[in-house]
Amino acid sequence: MSLAYVALGSNIGDPACVIRAAFAALANLPDSRLLRCSSLYRTAPVGLANQPDFINAVVLLDTTLAPAQLLAELFVIESRFGRLRGEKNGPRSLDLDLLLYDQRRLDLPELTLPHPRLHLRAFVLWPLAEIAPDLLLPGRGRLAAWLPAVAHQRIARL
Repeated sequence: MSLAYVALGSNIGDPACVIRAAFAALANLPDSRLLRCSSLYRTAPVGLANQPDFINAVVLLDTTLAPAQLLAELFVIESRFGRLRGEKNGPRSLDLDLLLYDQRRLDLPELTLPHPRLHLRAFVLWPLAEIAPDLLLPGRGRLAAWLPAVAHQRIARL
C-alpha cells in the first residue's frame, strides 16, 4: 500500500456540495481506502481572478494503484462531475490533483510528483497541514516551513 495525497477544488454550482460528493467518490476508488479528509477551505482563485472563489480540500488515500493508474481514476471522477478541460486556471466543476505519492518523485509528460506548485499554494498547504502536519515534501523539507510563504494568500476554513 502507498499513501497518496489528493487536492480537491471546485467553484461552479454548489462547490461545498461538490467537494463532499467527491469525498464519497474517492472513498469508492478501486484498490484504495480513504484515510483522512481535511476541512473545506474557501480560497481566492489563482491566475484568472475574475471568477468565483474556490472551495478546496485535501484527502489522504491508502492505495495499491500505481501513480498513473490513480491519476486516470481521478480523471474519471472529474468527468463524472462534469469537468471540462478548457481555460487554464478557469472555473471548474471539480479539479483533482495528485499531490504526493509516498515520497516518490516522478517527471512524466502526464504526471509530475510531487506536484510542482504545491508548496506555493495556500489552498493546498493549509488543508494538507491539517491532515498531515509533520509531512515532509520530497526535495522541499517540512510542509510547515512553507506556510509563511503563502500567508498573503486569502484562505478561510469553513
